[in-house]
Amino acid sequence: MFKIKWAVINSALLLSLVSCVQLDQVEQVEQEVVKTDQTDNQKGEWISLFNGKDLSGWHIKFTDHPLDENYLDTFGVKDGKLIVSYDNYQNFDDKFGHIFYQKPFSSYILKLEYRFIGEQVNGGPEWAYRNNGIMFHSQSPSSMAIEQSFPRSIEVQLLGGTQGQTRTTGNVCTPETNIVVNGQLRTEHCILSTSKTYPGDQWVQAEIEVHGGEKVIHRINGEVVFEYQKTQYEPKSEYALGLSDLIIDEGYIALQAESHPTEFRNIMIKPLD
Repeated sequence: MFKIKWAVINSALLLSLVSCVQLDQVEQVEQEVVKTDQTDNQKGEWISLFNGKDLSGWHIKFTDHPLDENYLDTFGVKDGKLIVSYDNYQNFDDKFGHIFYQKPFSSYILKLEYRFIGEQVNGGPEWAYRNNGIMFHSQSPSSMAIEQSFPRSIEVQLLGGTQGQTRTTGNVCTPETNIVVNGQLRTEHCILSTSKTYPGDQWVQAEIEVHGGEKVIHRINGEVVFEYQKTQYEPKSEYALGLSDLIIDEGYIALQAESHPTEFRNIMIKPLD
C-alpha cells in the first residue's frame, strides 16, 4: 500500500512538472507572437492606416464645427474605400473638412490611391473643382480654432484634369509654411509639379517620402514629380512666434474635403525612423 501511494504521488508530481514545462512553452510561444506583432509596426514595415470598415483611428475637423463632428456625414466608408461625399448637402457653404490620422509621424513613406467622382457640390469654389490634398507635418486637429478652414501644414495637392486641360497633380501648397526648392526659399502658396494630367475618374497613386524637416519627395504613379527641402514655418505666422528654429520635422497626416467627391483606398505608411 505504501509503495502504491508513493507511486501515485510520484505520478502526480511528474504530471505537475510536465504541466509546468508545457505552460512555460506556451508562455514562450505567446511572447514570441507578441514580439512578431510588435515588429509589424517597426521601421521598414508597411502599415495600413485605414481598415476599410470604419473611420477608427481618425479624427475629423470642419470649419465652424467642433472636433469629431462629421458634418452631414461628409467622410465615410463605402466598399472598402474612404470617401468624401456631398450627398447630404444643399450648398457647400465653405465647410472645409479634414480627417486626421490619430498620431503624428516624422520620417516615412506614405502612399495611397485616389480618384475624383461625380460633380462638385453647389457653392464649391471654382479652384476646388477636382481638388483634394494630403496634409502632412500638420498641427493636431485638436489645436485648430473652431473657425479655422485649413490646418497649418504642408499639402500635397491632388488635382484631376478636365478635357483638353493641362492640370498637374502632386503639387505643393503651404498654409502658414514655406519650403526650399533647389536652394531657394519659396514663399508662394502653391507650386506646380512636373506630373502628367489625369482626367476622368481613373485611380491615381500618390506617394510622399518624408525625411523629417530635411527632404520631401512626391511621386505620382511611381514617377518623381517634385522634390524640396527644409519644411518650415512662415516667419510671420502666429505659429512661429517665439521660435528660434522654424524647421517643421513632424506632424499629423490628413485628407481633405474641399467640395468635390473623392475616394481613397490602400492608405499605407512605412516608418523610416
